[in-house]
Amino acid sequence: MNVLLPTHPSSFSEFPLHHHDHNPASPHTPSSRMSSRKRKADDDGIDESMSISPQNSPAFAPRTISRPSKRSRANEANGRPLALPRLLETLDAESLRSVLQTICERHPAIGSEVVHTAPRPSVAATLDVLSSYQEKLRDAFPFGGNAGSDYAYNRVKQPLLDLIEALTDFTPHYLPPHETQPTVSLNYLDNATKVIHDLPEWDSQSHKHHKDNAYDEISRAWALVISEASKRGGGFQLHSGGWDQRLQKHNEQSGGRMQVAVNALGSELSWMGGVGGSNDPNSIRNQLLNGTYGAPSGR
Repeated sequence: MNVLLPTHPSSFSEFPLHHHDHNPASPHTPSSRMSSRKRKADDDGIDESMSISPQNSPAFAPRTISRPSKRSRANEANGRPLALPRLLETLDAESLRSVLQTICERHPAIGSEVVHTAPRPSVAATLDVLSSYQEKLRDAFPFGGNAGSDYAYNRVKQPLLDLIEALTDFTPHYLPPHETQPTVSLNYLDNATKVIHDLPEWDSQSHKHHKDNAYDEISRAWALVISEASKRGGGFQLHSGGWDQRLQKHNEQSGGRMQVAVNALGSELSWMGGVGGSNDPNSIRNQLLNGTYGAPSGR
């Protein structure tokens, strides 16, 4: 008996069942793929809106953040000259004097202001300057040979003239009426005369005038100071300070070339017993020094 099989499958057999295809845990189902894509899109949206980056955060949106890589041009390394205070710190005394002298020569008004503003030079400071000129003079002498020869003179002529010129310029500063203190004037003259003593003695007569003229000028300066000092206390300060004895020693060391100053001292102090004092205990000078002037006589 023949059984006729249906030519079309039944509705139940048309789509065979595959149990693993309907497994909800399978990642390959269409619903799971759509859900995955949706979550990914949602996650991406959250990352973009909730980013911690300062550029995307609403709190930092209005601000302009400067990047370290972009430096201001004002802070870039550029060469520039020193400011005046720093520049002056680097100058030594000689360089500073040179600069100041140049400025004063170009602008006389500034030079006048410096003259009136600068403190008065002390005797010690002036002697330091003269000492530096003396050292230059000694260093200029040739090694060995005759120190008074014409050859030596030609070698040291310029330092010699510089020293004498410095003496000529400094001396009037310590004379009255510019200098009102006799002790300051006498102190300078005493030391300046020692500088002249150390000037070289030349063999040639044509070169001797340098030292002779220096003695003549310093002698006249002594005479002026002695004249002014004698007007104060009758010249007692000259005796009490021993200046009369110092002047006599200077005259002896100069070979009598300071006789003008000695004569001025003798003229001003003749009433006190003369230059060098007197051995007479009854002289006015000795009575003043001993404190017996005006005391009753022992007779």
